[in-house]
Amino acid sequence: MTQTMRWFGPADPVRLREIRQAGASEVVTALHDVANGDVWERDAIRARRREIEAAGLGWTVVESLPVHETIKTRGPGWEMLVANYRQSLANLAACGIHTVTYNFMPVLDWTRTDLAWPMPDGALALRFELEVVAAYDLYVLRRPRAERDYAPDVLDRAERRFHAMSHEERDRLERTILAGLPGSEETFTTERFREALAQYDAVDADTLRANHIAFLEAVCPVADDLDIRLVVHPDDPPFPLFGLPRVVSTEDDVAALFHRVPNRSNGLCFCAGSFGARADNDLPGMIERLGARIGFLHLRSVQREPGGAFHEAAHLEGDAGMAALVAAIHVLQQREGRSIPMRPDHGHQMLDDLAKQTLPGYSLLGRMRGLAELRGLERGIAHAAPAL
Repeated sequence: MTQTMRWFGPADPVRLREIRQAGASEVVTALHDVANGDVWERDAIRARRREIEAAGLGWTVVESLPVHETIKTRGPGWEMLVANYRQSLANLAACGIHTVTYNFMPVLDWTRTDLAWPMPDGALALRFELEVVAAYDLYVLRRPRAERDYAPDVLDRAERRFHAMSHEERDRLERTILAGLPGSEETFTTERFREALAQYDAVDADTLRANHIAFLEAVCPVADDLDIRLVVHPDDPPFPLFGLPRVVSTEDDVAALFHRVPNRSNGLCFCAGSFGARADNDLPGMIERLGARIGFLHLRSVQREPGGAFHEAAHLEGDAGMAALVAAIHVLQQREGRSIPMRPDHGHQMLDDLAKQTLPGYSLLGRMRGLAELRGLERGIAHAAPAL
């Protein structure tokens, strides 16, 4: 695997030289200052690439080139936004970048309910609790008919949790859900969130799938000609939230997408944590069956908990079964004769980073620990396994 780490540009508190010292040979990044839907210009791409290369690192994977909400709803202006996306792809290819990550999650990107959950060793992890989402949905957002989307036991727990929260805890929950996590494409107030949800009143899962397919049918022929691999990031978490459909959550979802749009540019960013939040996703089996489509790897592990909760585990712990997963990746790479870019995802906040201002999930030392563990695991598997 090609070892990379995510970098959020010049405003990232983690510096490029620190990423290089952590053991990565490349960064994955984006032009986060460009508004969603606007064209990424060649001069801006080249300037960012020169900055990265001056630090002794490479940049061959974009994460992410955002898909505008109007494309997801296929609203007025859809055609112009798709044309802008195609132009951005052309500009990236002209600058030597040929793997482009995107997602098709409506309104919200990845979602957590606690950004600093204490682990037994004193480190802090990201955590998701469905009952806390329900508490916000029912008692702060007050989304119409929200109670229909939760099981009775979740509703009971949500009511108790909300009424036990202080005003400060309620405000922190609102900020956590809506303020935008690193890499998120939008930030919201509760009022703006209500307005954004209303745009999806007529968009169910089938409609969103159709809009996703229409987007790919419009951009994949161009990506094919440019030798760009578009890799879709799965839903995080991989189930509906706030009445919004999620359509890239399971192996069947992804396989159907590849069946409907068979272009060679239509690929997958395999996020072990996103898929792994569902016990019915067979991670090593997905690597084996979907491997030819995988262009980028996010390796992290979540620990599933009762009641729909999960937290970010250490990279070699939790429910991912990382040893079997990396072994399946090794077989795939040997079979196809390529090295797939990988980054350690969502490290714990730990050691000196506990006293620093960090981006949730993207402090340096937790990811450096994860990268070291994953590099060692891959090296051991490669040494022990016969070449295919």
